[in-house]
Amino acid sequence: MTNVAFVALACGIIIGLGAIGACIGIAIMGGKYLEASARQPELMNELQTKMFVLAGLIDAAFLIGVGIAMMFAFANPFVG
Repeated sequence: MTNVAFVALACGIIIGLGAIGACIGIAIMGGKYLEASARQPELMNELQTKMFVLAGLIDAAFLIGVGIAMMFAFANPFVG
């Protein structure tokens, strides 16, 4: 395998693991939000705001990984 093949494989792993992690994180957070709002319905609005902020942060971490993978794919510093 050449260096280009290793870079393509690494980009796929970065994006794949990032997507899996983001999906699992949002699923766990959504489940905990539903549990908390069922226990204390009066706090639902405050919890919903915090949940959306955390969902944005989880997605931002995934998108940073996608950006790094695209940098390696298109402007690869390892191919010389």
